[in-house]
Amino acid sequence: MSTDRNLIQLITPAGERISHPEFDPWVKDIGDEQLCSLYEDLTVIRRIDVEATALQRQGELGLWPPLLGQEAAQVGSGRALREDDFVFSSYRENGVAYCRGVDLTDITRVWRGTASSGWDPYTVNMATPQIIIGAQTLHATGYAMGIQNDGADSVAVTYFGDGATSEGDVNEAMVFAASFQAPVVFFCSNNHWAISEPVRLQSHIQIADRATGFGIPSLRVDGNDVLAVMAATRVALDRARHGGGPTFIEAVTYRMGPHTTADDPTRYRDANELEDWAAKDPIQRVKALLERKGLLTDQVKQHVHDKAEAVARDVRSGCINMPDPEPMDIFKHIYSEPNSWLDRQQDHYARYLASFGDPAGATSEEGARR
Repeated sequence: MSTDRNLIQLITPAGERISHPEFDPWVKDIGDEQLCSLYEDLTVIRRIDVEATALQRQGELGLWPPLLGQEAAQVGSGRALREDDFVFSSYRENGVAYCRGVDLTDITRVWRGTASSGWDPYTVNMATPQIIIGAQTLHATGYAMGIQNDGADSVAVTYFGDGATSEGDVNEAMVFAASFQAPVVFFCSNNHWAISEPVRLQSHIQIADRATGFGIPSLRVDGNDVLAVMAATRVALDRARHGGGPTFIEAVTYRMGPHTTADDPTRYRDANELEDWAAKDPIQRVKALLERKGLLTDQVKQHVHDKAEAVARDVRSGCINMPDPEPMDIFKHIYSEPNSWLDRQQDHYARYLASFGDPAGATSEEGARR
């Protein structure tokens, strides 16, 4: 595996396809049709993000973590995974969730505040988003050790940001992954900002170099280059499947929007920096490549536009028509088996609700004693 600290890049910001002897073979199957499909994914995911941000601004969502500018890191890695691989993500990997087939309404469920989690992880092999910074890396390493015990060749993949690399959980996860040579890929989306803290303050070396201290090989890839990200992820997955242990990928990208919709990045970020990164936009470079190849026909553009708009309509409809949970639903899915401690709480809460003269609201499918 290359130890070159230069970015792995296969598509320049101007849309020029450049050759990389080491990584070209990993994307040799990506022909014209596949490139158009990746362009569609990138466009659709950005449209989901824009729609969800609008829904939050309109009061339909309590919060939303935008991924604007990070689409290539999520699509390139997400489309490299096998169905039986398992994803453990942070709260920003909505693009990966889309690639895994998560229902569009389920993506917004938590952010609307109607559920404690968005979907059944085992239907799509992706855990629901982890809000605690870096905790998902421990989950991924543990799952990967389970894969080893099962003798399977699937892989656990965990996503986190540059800020999470300063958390103990991430470092502890890498200690265990290296010690047991677990089949796990650590995918760091270095978007340059941990809320208002720039990456240069928390790491005086390239983040990919931190992994070598744990004995984990690393790759540093242009996170705005969907093809390069796919190649790097395939390398890491192949290594894990064949007993080579963990790999750390640093995808160098940029958060063009706020940390969440509760954040104001203009208070800490230079507008010139944003302008510089806008010129490296992940969607525009694939668009430019398709134009160079004569593939971006009116038919393709119309198809991608229609798909993005249809998805956005589904996101909006699913969000605003989402039913509110029943009061007693708060007790659902707490324990796998009933117990007296929870029964007592349910009874107290049911009687509290009934005191308002609405005993019907004090019952539910798994709710209070009747």
